[in-house]
Amino acid sequence: MNSVESSDRYAQLDRSNAIRRNVRALIAAAVVFLVVLAPGLISSGSALALIRIPLESVLALLILVALPWSVARRIVAIVVAIVFVTTIASAALDRGFATAVGQPFNVVTGWPELADAYGVLRDSTGPVAAIAILALLVIAAAVAALVVAVALFHLASVIRRHYRAALIGGSAITASWIVLGLVGAQVVPGEPIAAADTISTAVAKTHQVTVAAAEQTALDNAGATDAFAHLPASDLLTGLKGKDVIVAFIESYGQVAVQNTSFSKGVDNVLRQGNKDLAANGYSERSAFLTSSTFGGISWLAHSTLQTGLWIDSQQKYDQVTSGSRFTLSDAFKKGGWQTISDVPSDTKPWPIGTSFYHFGTKLNSQNVGYQGPSFSYARIPDQYTWEYFQKNELAKPHKPLMAEIDFVSSHTPWTPLPHQVPWASVGNGSIYDPQPAQGLPPSVVWQNPQHVQQLYGQSIEYTMSTLFSFLTTYNDPNLVLVVLGDHQPATEVSGAGANHNVPISIISKDPKVINQISSWHWQPGMFPSPTAPLWRMDTFRNRFLTAYSQ
Repeated sequence: MNSVESSDRYAQLDRSNAIRRNVRALIAAAVVFLVVLAPGLISSGSALALIRIPLESVLALLILVALPWSVARRIVAIVVAIVFVTTIASAALDRGFATAVGQPFNVVTGWPELADAYGVLRDSTGPVAAIAILALLVIAAAVAALVVAVALFHLASVIRRHYRAALIGGSAITASWIVLGLVGAQVVPGEPIAAADTISTAVAKTHQVTVAAAEQTALDNAGATDAFAHLPASDLLTGLKGKDVIVAFIESYGQVAVQNTSFSKGVDNVLRQGNKDLAANGYSERSAFLTSSTFGGISWLAHSTLQTGLWIDSQQKYDQVTSGSRFTLSDAFKKGGWQTISDVPSDTKPWPIGTSFYHFGTKLNSQNVGYQGPSFSYARIPDQYTWEYFQKNELAKPHKPLMAEIDFVSSHTPWTPLPHQVPWASVGNGSIYDPQPAQGLPPSVVWQNPQHVQQLYGQSIEYTMSTLFSFLTTYNDPNLVLVVLGDHQPATEVSGAGANHNVPISIISKDPKVINQISSWHWQPGMFPSPTAPLWRMDTFRNRFLTAYSQ
């Protein structure tokens, strides 16, 4: 080989090596920049979130370039990579929690809900598959952190070799970031072009810690300032003396069921007809909205919020409050002389908190109400059976005044298959419902189509509310007072992204005095609250209710 050929070959090798170096540098830059932009992509769901300037990547590279020791650069690169990957995981958790329960993952109070989510996964896939999925997620996160660390270290090394050009480029990027940050430029709503997802995540999670500490202190001190706990029994709920009072929680009965959705028309028609039927039978109703402490599920948070007058929006707060001695609505009725009953048709096991915290005298569930019919997915017992059993075994028998909290679960997700009403005299032990589940579609079919899910959700509310109206007009009890409300909005699949937490609430009675005592609330007549109806937070209801009906 002559010298010319040798020179050409070395030149080609140099060009090939240069290309490979440039490709590696470009790949490293893409990894370093995209990993920082990924949280915005996850939270917005739009690829346009990648058209942003990531401040954290620039800062991380500046720090790495400034470090004179290779070992120190490697360590810092690993730490920064772990932070970046953790931010991505946080964004994914926030997105998942926002979709499921309407709020981002809380680093202080969200761990029980995360454990519940794993429990759902385990129940759906089996314990072995669930562990395998969890292990794969951990391995994927570790591999991602390693790839990012290698990319950071490599890119920092390249920059050190071209310090002058990199300094000019870095300065230009930083200046652009500052200008765009000052003007608040956005390509995707809520995602500024001047991106700082890691920093904003750290600030948000730190704020969660601060707020959680303050809320825990407030919950600990709530009992000391509760005036109702110290009222004499003779002064409690005097405006309801002699009445049977039922707090009826309607599962997933949210504002979307009654206003401006593709499925609300059918529910609205049921409510309008219910207004006519109730009026014809001498009932009066007043309705408004409450803002629930939960969304899409975890119904017991709403139940405890209404009962205690405390804002309970996480499992941790629920555990904290229910391990104490907060004075609940059921306590107030029991102290005032009522017998107290809980009826949770979805429960298959004992509910210790029902006794230790709520102090219910009688606890009904799916195991002790004589039901021998079929299950309807989650809803083990149709709402009509729940009403009929309670009528025959509690209301129709000689009894002292009772207060009951009853959960009506036929409108619980997955909203299929649904029961339909039968003649009240034919309810019996529930076996009359045996053919009905097969007449509906299984969840695996329905949940392939969001519009079908929404349609069946609306039908479930129609069934539950029409059953309520039929019960009231069939048994026509002049001594009955009902507080009927939703526990939370249905999941995002039905409510839509960014939906509020508002639920309808109504008070129903045949006694004009019961309705007159809440006239100052300015709730609207009937069962169909309009968009202008009063809106309260759910935790304010207890105090207002006890104030209105106590001396």
